[in-house]
Amino acid sequence: MTRRPTALLALLVLLCLAACTGGGDGAAPAPSADVLGPGDIVVASGRDVTGRNGVRQRLIDAWNERQERAGSDYRARLVELPGSADEQRGQLLGALQSGSAAYDVVNLDVTWVPEFAAAGLVRPLPGTLVDADVIDSVARTARWDGRTYAVPFNSDVGLLYYRRDDLERAGLESTDLRDVTDWADLEELFNTVAEADLPGRERGWTTQLAAYEGRTVNAVEAFASAADGVALTDDTGRYTATADALTRGIAELRRRAAAPYTLPEAVRSDEAASLGDFADGRTTFLRHWPYAYRTLHETYGAEQLGVTALPGRAVLGGQNLAVTRDSRRAGKAAELIGFLTGRASERCLLDAGFAATRVSAYQDPGLRCPVTGDKPSPSPTGERPDRMPRDAADRPAYARTVLLPALRGAVHRPRTPLYGAFTQTFTAHLGPLFGADPPDDATLARTLDAALRRALPD
Repeated sequence: MTRRPTALLALLVLLCLAACTGGGDGAAPAPSADVLGPGDIVVASGRDVTGRNGVRQRLIDAWNERQERAGSDYRARLVELPGSADEQRGQLLGALQSGSAAYDVVNLDVTWVPEFAAAGLVRPLPGTLVDADVIDSVARTARWDGRTYAVPFNSDVGLLYYRRDDLERAGLESTDLRDVTDWADLEELFNTVAEADLPGRERGWTTQLAAYEGRTVNAVEAFASAADGVALTDDTGRYTATADALTRGIAELRRRAAAPYTLPEAVRSDEAASLGDFADGRTTFLRHWPYAYRTLHETYGAEQLGVTALPGRAVLGGQNLAVTRDSRRAGKAAELIGFLTGRASERCLLDAGFAATRVSAYQDPGLRCPVTGDKPSPSPTGERPDRMPRDAADRPAYARTVLLPALRGAVHRPRTPLYGAFTQTFTAHLGPLFGADPPDDATLARTLDAALRRALPD
């Protein structure tokens, strides 16, 4: 196996800390009300994948500076929660239900908003905070039962990364894959690269199929891309699928995980592991999230690395900011959210590697990030230490042409207050598909249908 480049290895370690670790990693403890000043506004969030003094902290610092200039006593404090996303959800639920931590603002995965809203743990917000500039598909994640409970902070969507140099060595005249829109097109490319017998390339692609949320995301993408599409719930979270529909979805997922094309380790891989395998040159293609664009360009130049929309349908991800039920500073907390999700802030998030939630961040040529922090500056010759390609407006080069259309066309995972029960059931009952002796599609579909009807009563 090739040796992983040092710069990328360091970034992979950071990503694993952000997504994979448990407790005891030095994260700030949850503050209680008796240790806070009267103007402290506490923001609870998962780790920032942009690193120490990341863009989220810099935006909070900018808001604090604005308060200080205005003579206000309000100050925002960022508390980063340790653990995986599932562990963070449990920590937030426990803290808000018990009142044991004085959180004013919580950064919720988009799939958690219905659960926290239905449980009364977060407050309704003015609908004006989610205005027409917010991407339509993203804006829908902020609402539940006809009310706005959160504001989109950063979004996410599945993308297809690939090695341009592999395609060139395999004899392709063009490495622009914008016309690769379905799985059959991608399979042809897998076969073309395999026939070229490139050194080190073991399979066509890799993704995240381990028994966690990554498997749910990949499965929902496969189900949505199957013939006629397979929707699992309606807009109210009521289970609407049938065993016949699930059979079509499972067949598509089986096709995408097929041994001739998929790296065997994918069935045990999360985001960090799959990114590492792709970086090591074991595959030509990778399904991953937008933050991988900047990460991979630390090692690979634009002539080596490409990115395009995921063939078929891609899942929408991201995080939304909400004000907690028990916040004693709810009005000011909502004002803070307005700043953190405003036009300029969203441009900062895009520049740092997140998927921005506002159209203006991608299309307004005059919009710039006022919070630069330790962002690398150009050298006197105009070259950047940061190798990420940029467009004429200094945005990530793929942002307007690839990322924004992908976000607009993305599908939602089931929106239900019972999402935790859904994803645990879905992930577990799809497990046999990746075992040594998988059942046939119809048999697995009947088992999954019965389990989902129990988890999501209609």
